[in-house]
Amino acid sequence: MTARYGAPMPQSIRHQLRATHHPARAVPCPHCGAAAHKPCRLRTTGRLLPQPHPQRVSAWAQLSACCPECQVEPGCPCHDEGRARSTVHARRYTEAEETAA
Repeated sequence: MTARYGAPMPQSIRHQLRATHHPARAVPCPHCGAAAHKPCRLRTTGRLLPQPHPQRVSAWAQLSACCPECQVEPGCPCHDEGRARSTVHARRYTEAEETAA
């Protein structure tokens, strides 16, 4: 059995400690399978990466911002005249970064 010393860390302090990380780390990575708030890793060697995978950044932007280009709400994938895109529009990345700041 493991002993737990002290009280758990309050969310306000935890947020300040994670403030140096990319906000996309708040969602799981669809590329490497890294859990939320954990760094991305290479699938072949397991080496931790300093920046998240582009797929994770795309998933974060899709979950956190509306797209000004195709007018979809957070959580909905971007589209080009009815055809679904595999990534989000560049303007949605900008919108997500402004929302996170």
